[in-house]
Amino acid sequence: MPDQLALQIDVAECAPGSAQEVDLVESVITACGGDPRAAVRELLADADFLRDQLYTASCLLSRGIGRGWTPKYERV
Repeated sequence: MPDQLALQIDVAECAPGSAQEVDLVESVITACGGDPRAAVRELLADADFLRDQLYTASCLLSRGIGRGWTPKYERV
């Protein structure tokens, strides 16, 4: 399993009222060594992992705990 994608984001850029906005696309590509194809590959792997975690959690949670909530596995 590949290492988790770790973004290097400067905390000063995220400060409230800061004029700069963090470009997440550039951050992801930079974290993947500048290779956009590797960035997409990593994001797809992360999405797949999160879908699996959501499926596992939905199997373990009762409807009472979730108050009738059921997960959606794809964006609508």
